[in-house]
Amino acid sequence: MTRILLIEDDPAFAQIIENFLGRKKYEVHTVPNLKEGSAAVHKEAYGLVLLDYHLPDGTGFDLIREMTEAGMKIPIVMMTGFHDIRTAVKAIHMGARNYITKPVNPEELLMVISEALQDKDASAGSAARKEATFSSGFVKGESEASEELMRHIELIAPTNMTVLILGESGTGKENIARSIHRLSTRADGPFVAIDCGALSEELASSELFGHIKGAFTGAINDKKGEFEMASGGTIFLDEVGNLTYPVQVKLLRAIQERIIQPVGGNKPIKVDVRIITATNEDLITNVRNGSFREDLYHRVNEFSIRVPALRNRSEDLPLFIDHFIRQSNTELSKTIEGVSPQAMAVFRTYKWPGNLRELKNTIKRAVLLAKGPFIEMDNIPEEMRQTPVAPVKQEKELRAMNEANEKELIIKTLKEVKYNKSKAAGILNIDRKTLYMKIARYGIEA
Repeated sequence: MTRILLIEDDPAFAQIIENFLGRKKYEVHTVPNLKEGSAAVHKEAYGLVLLDYHLPDGTGFDLIREMTEAGMKIPIVMMTGFHDIRTAVKAIHMGARNYITKPVNPEELLMVISEALQDKDASAGSAARKEATFSSGFVKGESEASEELMRHIELIAPTNMTVLILGESGTGKENIARSIHRLSTRADGPFVAIDCGALSEELASSELFGHIKGAFTGAINDKKGEFEMASGGTIFLDEVGNLTYPVQVKLLRAIQERIIQPVGGNKPIKVDVRIITATNEDLITNVRNGSFREDLYHRVNEFSIRVPALRNRSEDLPLFIDHFIRQSNTELSKTIEGVSPQAMAVFRTYKWPGNLRELKNTIKRAVLLAKGPFIEMDNIPEEMRQTPVAPVKQEKELRAMNEANEKELIIKTLKEVKYNKSKAAGILNIDRKTLYMKIARYGIEA
């Protein structure tokens, strides 16, 4: 029987959750605050932590941070109010496995817990590593931004250059890395993905480069690092900006010389590995403030790819929705055919701060809740339904409206940066080539 730690300060709500999960054969231990929750995770063994965001002595972020720094791999599911989606997205970025909004739907809660426990089983034996071949998770969009993205992937994949993937949280940076690996000459080798944001300073060197027996307390056996495990293939370092300065020094040597040295060892090991990194941070700013080495930045940035945010690829939204519906139908044994016009209008208006990750979770929840053949308004989260929705227009009219808004935004941005196209492209989250194409297309005087 899986033991769940529920950290919730509302006694009535906690009792409802505890009774419901108890009937589903889960053993639930409830505590009302962070202090008792922290003591519990250090003292007892739990399969999952169900964590409220607002607590009397702090926020759920505090416990997520504490567990991550302690190297704990217990999956965490964050509970937030319906208006706290940005909080939930940040929680996932910090290490939570998933989130669920209040008021909690019982079937959705079961699904989220089941997924978190399955993810834990799939990743057992490696802290923050997800090794697999390319999956069908990558959807090639039809928008101009997506076509530009695919051209860059196809251009860089056959080379052995290091690649820096830039983009907001949830935009699918790991799927981009897997696509590069799949199209490379290393496709038959391993693909090893590491979430650097989930590695504490103490564990990072050991996870990346390995250690020898007795190197530190708890090192009871020799351990191969992920660089050695990825030899012959590709290693993907997600959120590379989170690595500490000492680990950055070791990473620089690994990139320059393709040599690593396990913690506590004195024998260098050669590795044959291609390195792809990703971040949602501004590494240039980190270089300027001294938190990221400039020489390392230039090493990881031999070629950069910027993944557009979902709100900037509205033409691709129906494709992604269709993909996630089919995916969810398979996983949940449902037969949902699509989305009602009213729900689609909401999806088009919503800004998607969590990008593709948020869209995937929203569609899966909606597929689970849908009673008819289509996802309806009452199947989508309340905070989305509260988003102002423009009247539905014909496709040609809608496209003309979008283009007019886009042209106006480009002109406004160019004026703000005094027609510095590099700065404008950065603010607009597109590359210079795409900006030039749009300037020419709209006949903008620049």
